[in-house]
Amino acid sequence: MLALGLGRWQLSRAAEKENLQMALQAQKQLAALDTAQIEQKLQLGQTLQLYHRRVLLQGRWLPEHTVFLDNRQMQGKPGFFVFTPLQLAGTSTTLVVQRGWVPRNFAQRTLLPAVPTPTETTVVTGRLASLPSKLWEFGSGPGEEGASRIRQNLDWAQYSAQVGRTLALVTVIQTEASDVGDGLQRDWLEVGGSIAKHHGYAVQWFALAGLIAMLYVWFQWWKPLRPLRPVATQHHEDTRA
Repeated sequence: MLALGLGRWQLSRAAEKENLQMALQAQKQLAALDTAQIEQKLQLGQTLQLYHRRVLLQGRWLPEHTVFLDNRQMQGKPGFFVFTPLQLAGTSTTLVVQRGWVPRNFAQRTLLPAVPTPTETTVVTGRLASLPSKLWEFGSGPGEEGASRIRQNLDWAQYSAQVGRTLALVTVIQTEASDVGDGLQRDWLEVGGSIAKHHGYAVQWFALAGLIAMLYVWFQWWKPLRPLRPVATQHHEDTRA
């Protein structure tokens, strides 16, 4: 039955997120990776093993390549996620940092907020993550993607070509503000959250399946087997005098 299948699917989604949370907590217990360790693991192709690891990196921002991903929300408000490449100090590795969130100007939709960015070597604290998720968008014409600093999605190959460097296939979610006080919000959603929501949906689907089963039994089995009530004989005698 469809409702039972959907209920089991919601339970499987909840189990997946529970496993993800357990893996995340295990990664959080590990010591933060430094710049040299990150470069070594990337050279060994250990990308998947890096997800959710804490990092403490030194490097130099490439602010001229900062981009703003549109239609991203934080605390229920629409705005931009700010992405800036970071050239790791003393290495050839360039990581893209998800620096934080800023609201957009609805009066002037193409007006970008100023994001203070130091030019000297800086320290970035965060955790490693996959490439940014993509949102559904209408097809753009040739050459439109990458022509603006405001993007709906980020084409990694095209962005690498724009930066002029090979970008690592992981990103860094910055979790603490830098010394310059960039004004970015970093209330990131917890990975693997909303497990209770899936359990709630599963209960609803199972309840619906139970209701359908009860109605089926009632109309197909119980009701037809119930004895019919005798119909009272109507007398059409004329009782009038």
